[in-house]
Amino acid sequence: ESLFSKDPTEVLEKLFKLKELGIKIAIDDFGSGYSSLNRLKLVPFDRIKIDKSIIDNIDLDEKSAPITKTIILLAEAFKAGITAEGVETKEQAEFLKSIFCDEIQGYYYSRPLTSEALEEFLRNEAG
Repeated sequence: ESLFSKDPTEVLEKLFKLKELGIKIAIDDFGSGYSSLNRLKLVPFDRIKIDKSIIDNIDLDEKSAPITKTIILLAEAFKAGITAEGVETKEQAEFLKSIFCDEIQGYYYSRPLTSEALEEFLRNEAG
């Protein structure tokens, strides 16, 4: 989102060139600052990543849940994937699954891992 605080025309040109090369584009930290619904019509994005600040109180704040649902519907309308960032509790994960969030990432599943620790984690998960 912060890219658009610069020259939006130049940014869009570069994004379309990247898209032509087959590179997938995600809008990271959506909802944290420079989000513009009007700008979404112009950007060739493949995924929206919902900012942790919206997810933080999703199970406690009566306004966060409908905002999250709306962002998911928006992503669906644009035929884009959706990722919820910063999920830390079972309740958050269950709520996001119940509203069909594509991807859920955060400490609830795992802290950042070294490549060695990731290999061990995957071995343990595989059985």
